[in-house]
Amino acid sequence: MTATTILNSNLQASIAAKHEFMEDAEQLANFERAADEVVRRYKAGGRLYIAGNGGSAADAQHLAAEFVSKLARDRAPLPAEALTVDSSILTAIGNDYGYDELFARQVAGKMTVSDIFLGITTSGRSPNILRALQVCRERNIPTIVFTGHDGGPAKALADHCIIAPGKTTATIQEVHIVLAHSLCECVEKAIFN
Repeated sequence: MTATTILNSNLQASIAAKHEFMEDAEQLANFERAADEVVRRYKAGGRLYIAGNGGSAADAQHLAAEFVSKLARDRAPLPAEALTVDSSILTAIGNDYGYDELFARQVAGKMTVSDIFLGITTSGRSPNILRALQVCRERNIPTIVFTGHDGGPAKALADHCIIAPGKTTATIQEVHIVLAHSLCECVEKAIFN
């Protein structure tokens, strides 16, 4: 199999997943509600906190950067934080409480009911994302999850669950990036129009 064959196959899978998402009225409505909730939180003085593992951790950082800096227009910064970046906090929580508590402990220490949490998990089964969603629910903090497949247990725990189609993690993550950029664009237009 040549490199071009692999690339063409991956491009076709990505295009197919995006077309499938565009035709899914339920997921489009879920995204609309989630975007509206983020706008409401920002207008009320809240902050966005984002978490994920592996590639989804990088996506969390990427999205936080778009909110704090800018996506497509010059504007004031919006407060957003990836819960994946402070090595001292991550290693302390991992060592003292276990990896499953990595994000839940930060949610408990940093977030208020004015804020909103976005978890990114392609499987919907990441234990540390599930724990963070549980802590948010206990504290009446609204939540969004970007996931894939059937949504996993995260679907039942999140207030807004957006399920990206795709058979592989890579394809799901490619849809997640489109969702992340679109979310930021929606917020920018609503707040700085």
